[in-house]
Amino acid sequence: MPTVDDILEHIGEFNFFQKQTFLLLALLSAAFTPIYVGIVFLGFTPDHRCRSPGVAELSRRCGWSLAEELSYTVPGPGPEGQAFPRRCRRYEVDWNQSALGCVDPLAGLAANSSLLPLGPCRHGWVYDTPGSSIVTEFNLVCTNSWMLDLFQSAVNVGFFIGSVGIGYTADRFGRKLCLLITILINASSGVLVAISPTYTWMLIFRLIQGLVSKAGWLIGYILITEFVGLSYRRTVGIFYQVAFTVGLLVLAGVAYALPHWRWLQFTVTLPNFCFLLYYWCVPESPRWLISQNKDAKAMKIIKHIAKKNGKSLPASLQSLGPDEEVGEKLNPSFLDLVRTPQIRKHTLILMYNWNLGVLVCSSMCDIGGIITPFLVYRLTNIWHELPLVVFAVVGLIAGGLVLLLPETKGKTLPETIEEAENMQRPRKNKEKMIYLQVEKLDTPLN
Repeated sequence: MPTVDDILEHIGEFNFFQKQTFLLLALLSAAFTPIYVGIVFLGFTPDHRCRSPGVAELSRRCGWSLAEELSYTVPGPGPEGQAFPRRCRRYEVDWNQSALGCVDPLAGLAANSSLLPLGPCRHGWVYDTPGSSIVTEFNLVCTNSWMLDLFQSAVNVGFFIGSVGIGYTADRFGRKLCLLITILINASSGVLVAISPTYTWMLIFRLIQGLVSKAGWLIGYILITEFVGLSYRRTVGIFYQVAFTVGLLVLAGVAYALPHWRWLQFTVTLPNFCFLLYYWCVPESPRWLISQNKDAKAMKIIKHIAKKNGKSLPASLQSLGPDEEVGEKLNPSFLDLVRTPQIRKHTLILMYNWNLGVLVCSSMCDIGGIITPFLVYRLTNIWHELPLVVFAVVGLIAGGLVLLLPETKGKTLPETIEEAENMQRPRKNKEKMIYLQVEKLDTPLN
């Protein structure tokens, strides 16, 4: 019986229907950008200093400029250019006392202002920004800066759990149903993030958004690759991710126009509700329907695709078969990725590099995303360039490990676990075996 790929060769592997569906799902890919990298704008940390009661009044009375006010009332940058004292500490001075003058007001209290005692910011902070972010609204600076790291880590926890579970869920309940559910939850939780009254609620809704957003993105990827013919799968997969890059460019422009984080969150979230219209625009994957023995529904969708592409479906192709014929039922599991030595080695290398792109390796990327916010933001407190050094070293190690993969050795890629394990056996033995087999087959013909 013909497979879906056989039928697509006759009705169009990438014609009008596939192009239309690709454009629709590419919008979904672009809309994933604000969730994945939105922390850059939502969590922007502007220059800040402690709010000190009385300083504003003294500055007004003395007619200071902003530069003079900062010079007189804010501690210096500290040793080796560190900005921590300037941003997170304040002079333990009562700025309301009348004895303070307008010219170097601290001169009467100490010969050198560096000798004055410093204390924490007890009255909040002043932020030098015309807009707002979750940092400025919830004061996620200084001793509370770890809460910004947690905010980004929460969404990556969601990515990890969602990307691990979506494969089974989409296989069990179908691609289209899972896509629509993830879109609805993603859009709803995004709106709830924008109206969250407290940091705790914002964190909870961001976690929920992470649980479904990457899962929905992966389902879109699966759908488009299952709708096109074999020769176009790689191309649509690449351009599906190009759409994500386009989303980065659009996000930067929107964030520039909307400097207030709540309005930005609303703006990038509300379009997701439009994706619910895909209920009428994107059909279920016929490949999944066949796997569920729903051949009649699959054939109905295939005829719809043929009609959209302006093709006719020959009667000889109106009976369906599975994409692969196998002699026995296989029950693959995650354990197969680490059960044998060569597969285990390749799996660990790919998990380190994340160039497989789906499921386990994608999940390892999310684990990295959970750790990275704490790593990057805290390392900058030690040395500003230290995160770059760490990432450079990690990248060099990744480049070296890739050289151990068969893809980089000009070898034919294995199709089964057994072939992967046999790749390490000497090629000479294999050649001898083939030669002996040919010689043996030639003997009866003489």
